[in-house]
Amino acid sequence: MHAQLHSRELSIVRVFDAPRDLVFKAWTDGKKIAQWFGPQGFTNPIAECDPRVGGEIHVVMRANDEIAKAMGFRDAPMRGRFKEIDPPKKLVFTNNAVDADDNIVLEGLTTVTFEEQGNKTKMTFHTVASGTQPQVVFMLQGMEAGWTQSFDKMDAMF
Repeated sequence: MHAQLHSRELSIVRVFDAPRDLVFKAWTDGKKIAQWFGPQGFTNPIAECDPRVGGEIHVVMRANDEIAKAMGFRDAPMRGRFKEIDPPKKLVFTNNAVDADDNIVLEGLTTVTFEEQGNKTKMTFHTVASGTQPQVVFMLQGMEAGWTQSFDKMDAMF
């Protein structure tokens, strides 16, 4: 018997009131990633990024007490590798949610493009995520809200 594969595809377009170089850096500088990655109620005690093809991105999102109680755990780690980097125009990377033992729970592939619009930047985010474990259904349901809240936090940085 095979476990059912659950998957979701999501695209979000945002215009940030910041130059393209700054928006690109928000995705590739660990200190910047720590400021915006994850939905409201999460901080990022670990946010490491090696922005080169084959380089790793590693973020640990830490839930506040209320969210941790509801989820049943506090830390939500993510690991991935950069597949393509074209500064400051495009990023392609895997982003896999992993459990406490570093086993992949949810596999993702994300493409982010950055277009100049005067002094602003149009960011087009596209991701596909899938997994077979029971908690994946909940994770996929929250994906749009989580990324939208992350981008709200990023917007507040500029």
